[in-house]
Amino acid sequence: MEKAVSIVKDFKEQCETPLGKLREVADAMNFEMHAGLDSEAASSMLKMLITYVHKLPTGDEKGLFYALDLGGTNIRALRVHLGGKEKGIVRIESEKVSIPPHLMTSSSNELFDFIATSLAKFVSSEPQEFHPPHGRQRELGFTFSFPVRQTSIVSGTLIKWTKSFDIEDLVGEDVVRKLTKSMAKIGLNMRVAALVNDTVGTLARARFSNHDVIVGVVFGTGTNAAYVEHAHAIPKWHGLVPKSGEMVINTEWGDFCSIHLPLTEYDQALDAESINPGEQIFEKVISGMYLGDIVRRALLKMAEEANFFGDTIPPKLAIPFILKAYEMAAMNHDTSSDLKVVGNRLRDIFEIHNTSLIVRKIVVELCDIVVIRAARLAAAGIFGLLKKTGRDTVKVVEQQRPVIALDGGLFEQYPKFRTCLESTLKELLRIEAAETIVIEHSQDGSGVGAALLAASHSQYLGVEDH
Repeated sequence: MEKAVSIVKDFKEQCETPLGKLREVADAMNFEMHAGLDSEAASSMLKMLITYVHKLPTGDEKGLFYALDLGGTNIRALRVHLGGKEKGIVRIESEKVSIPPHLMTSSSNELFDFIATSLAKFVSSEPQEFHPPHGRQRELGFTFSFPVRQTSIVSGTLIKWTKSFDIEDLVGEDVVRKLTKSMAKIGLNMRVAALVNDTVGTLARARFSNHDVIVGVVFGTGTNAAYVEHAHAIPKWHGLVPKSGEMVINTEWGDFCSIHLPLTEYDQALDAESINPGEQIFEKVISGMYLGDIVRRALLKMAEEANFFGDTIPPKLAIPFILKAYEMAAMNHDTSSDLKVVGNRLRDIFEIHNTSLIVRKIVVELCDIVVIRAARLAAAGIFGLLKKTGRDTVKVVEQQRPVIALDGGLFEQYPKFRTCLESTLKELLRIEAAETIVIEHSQDGSGVGAALLAASHSQYLGVEDH
């Protein structure tokens, strides 16, 4: 057990995130954001994508709008009934469909035909009273949570895949055109009114009811952030300055990397064996898809080098991604005296039976190390965003009271991640500024937010019966 304790101690030291290091991460993030805004040809690792969203929801939007959310292993269709300032969001209906694994690596036609068919099935359940007038198309907000270079609010080409997707023939293609073609093929009379990233949707969802929201961040399977930028602070923007004078920027911060990130041998091995080695490094240390696998790799080393689970190495410890973040959360928040939940998870996931209390405590400590590092680095990223917009000082925040909208399964379902992120951000901000910055949960931003953006970019705005 002494050897196992030594491995954990070394791991903890390598993952440490003192405030000084976090400030260095934030400064590096800030630098890369500036570089990414300079020009498309800039060497910045942050793409700082122009979203063409300069008209965020005001709360006045009315009517029935759809949303389609594609960002992980499921697609979700939503129907959102808006009642304007008086009634707000009247009703939300949704349906989730799992994407067959083979479609994530097949062809774009197969994937989008499947999506369009699933969407049409959901639309068919629309109540009669909400059917659009003759000749009018239904309108859809399309959340596509992968790096896209947009050319308008309703068009954008895929730059590259992340997470578990790898469909070569879609890279460089317009994702809205592909979806529109598949919808037309089955006679679904629907128009994409807004193509958005889930972080932009998160921002829009919160902005519908709070005009002080300036940042939207998602911590889920992956991670990303979007924020409201002054149009004149975007050197690569060559279009007309919007009436609002603002533009939402999709940072694609998952691709951020810095010498200041506390990376370990487990992170390096995970990256080397991933489908995108050398990319999405920030995402690989803070997002839900990867946290469990970092813990698994540490446990495997302890089993191999310290007989942590006895004389034999449990075979399931060698299976990548077998440990999910939500299972980590369950173990991390086990309050029973004998850590029964931890024991049950080790049995159910890895087929490791009859673990001692000391073994269970060490497993919890590993989960602690990984999630605390993730949360503190996530806070450093948000602090970097605030520095970029000049909202990290008390003088500015007193005037503007900026609100940061957060969403995603990791943020929602992992209390330790959430509380650690919030407390770390307050540590990074000056005390006075920390009291003024507001963190808000933007419930279902990637879905409802997309429908709201479809509403604010509707081609029927101002039409009486809309």
